Amino acid sequence: MAISVSLPPTETDAGARLRILHRARAHFFAHGYLAFTMDDLAAELGMSKKTLYVHFSGKDEIIGAVLRNLGDETRADAEAILRNRSLNFAEKLRGFVEGMMQRLAALDPRTLRELQRHAPVLFARVDEMRRKNVPFIFGQLIEEGQAGGYVRADLPVTFAIEFFLNAMQGILQGPVLEQMRLAPSQAIARGIDVFFGGLLTPAGCKQYEKLFPR
Repeated sequence: MAISVSLPPTETDAGARLRILHRARAHFFAHGYLAFTMDDLAAELGMSKKTLYVHFSGKDEIIGAVLRNLGDETRADAEAILRNRSLNFAEKLRGFVEGMMQRLAALDPRTLRELQRHAPVLFARVDEMRRKNVPFIFGQLIEEGQAGGYVRADLPVTFAIEFFLNAMQGILQGPVLEQMRLAPSQAIARGIDVFFGGLLTPAGCKQYEKLFPR
């Protein structure tokens, strides 16, 4: 009589990739680009470097996948917030900002500078992610705010998006973040606060409008 032996389940390729990307994100956020190594990542995962290379050709491919997943998650969360009819305009804006801040809280400003200097293709992917998500997310938020009377209706949505996008693109440069001693999440939060909240107090707005009426 033959005896069947149950072998332990093996990890699927998709499961292995997800586990690698999860650990790679934490490793990348903690150590930055230059200190990110396949040896260290394999050791943290408890797998051989040979096995790691079966799934990814090198650290640039892994980090590229990490950035792509980050962008996809940010957009998916934003879509869920925008679809939530129980939230008002301010709650949707806050929810999006808090979600983005949570993801970027661990990212060191020097990491962006390292990408800009040593991995321009990956840095371009970060900029592409910003240009893909910001118009989509903020465009819908601004349109909803205008429809509800919470955002100036005389302000073209496309201008508002480009203004914010270009402002944040300048602020989220590594040297600028280091000079201001801000993490990316802090810079994003302050940028959104200035963009939507404005610089002027109610008294300042009243004085400005007397001098420069719309």
